[in-house]
Amino acid sequence: MNTQLPLPLLGGLTPALFMERYWQKKPLLIRAAVPGFAPLLDRAELFDLAASDDVESRLVVQPEAGNQWSFRRGPFKRRSLPSLKQRAWTVLVQGVDLHDTRVHDLMGQFRFVPDARLDDLMISWASDGGGVGPHYDNYDVFLLQAFGRRRWRIGRQKDKTLVPDMPLKILANFAPEQEFVLEPGDMLYLPPHWAHDGIAEGECMTYSIGFKSPNQGELARELLERLADQAGEALEETIYRDPSQPAVESPALLPTGLVEFATQAVQDMLRDPLALQRALGEYLSEPKANVWFEEGQAWEPGALYLDRRTRMMYDTRHVYINGESFRAGGRDAKLMQRLADRRHLTAREASQLSAQAGALVAQWCESGWIYVVA
Repeated sequence: MNTQLPLPLLGGLTPALFMERYWQKKPLLIRAAVPGFAPLLDRAELFDLAASDDVESRLVVQPEAGNQWSFRRGPFKRRSLPSLKQRAWTVLVQGVDLHDTRVHDLMGQFRFVPDARLDDLMISWASDGGGVGPHYDNYDVFLLQAFGRRRWRIGRQKDKTLVPDMPLKILANFAPEQEFVLEPGDMLYLPPHWAHDGIAEGECMTYSIGFKSPNQGELARELLERLADQAGEALEETIYRDPSQPAVESPALLPTGLVEFATQAVQDMLRDPLALQRALGEYLSEPKANVWFEEGQAWEPGALYLDRRTRMMYDTRHVYINGESFRAGGRDAKLMQRLADRRHLTAREASQLSAQAGALVAQWCESGWIYVVA
């Protein structure tokens, strides 16, 4: 993507200017971000997804009177959902991009942000008055109106107190500063921690393009687990020895030698300068837990396309795909990087892969991660 070209999706801003001025800094309202936009899935198709065991879905209902919210997780058979005539209820379907190519292609328009940050596209359908209450998120989000109208109130919320005894995290003292009504094709960008409350004005559908923001604790746990796995048998075969250990008068005191032995074990895990980077790439390219791939096809001459569920990234030394890492260099590395960036290779480009890289691609095709178009 040329980040210096103006995008209607960003109100005529270039991706470079948007990232500089707005990303993680301040909200942006974009009228007609997608002119003439219509839902890619109709209500019936969305409800069908909400009924699937393979799809994460939620139901939020706010009774007409009072603040007694109710919350349930799917799957939901159609008969278990409220009547379409009932006010103030919402169905939220997560990760629709994993199940529909049209939605996946729409998400591709936001790839001016690194894939490592791109999470998923959630679709929410609401009856008149429906919403999920005033709240804030720990991640960036683009809110694209697909159908109907939704009134958004937003603000920089200092008071993060939540309403007690609620199944949802609803702000107790929401203090909105701005208010907008979005119509089909309009879009609102919100940085993390900007409080917002969206209320449907009549039946409406909203697409939320979210970006993951892992915290340091989460990253540390994941990376240390992967580093320990990568260390493998080398560390397991090295056992603690203390032939010079004297008799002790304080048996509960940790032995200095054992502390040093444990410290050395961690340092040995990090001895490979690329180990941490490799573990990070594997973690960030890992598909979500509910993602599974159907058995694929044998590799044959033709163009290569990544399956919409495949996550593929790279660094200067490695290629990462669906949680696995591979060393790559020379022409193979350039072709693999091109595949990750464009999510496809032409038949001519694919034919230039070495025999070793071709063997990998053949495995990925058989696993359903990549498919061939002759």
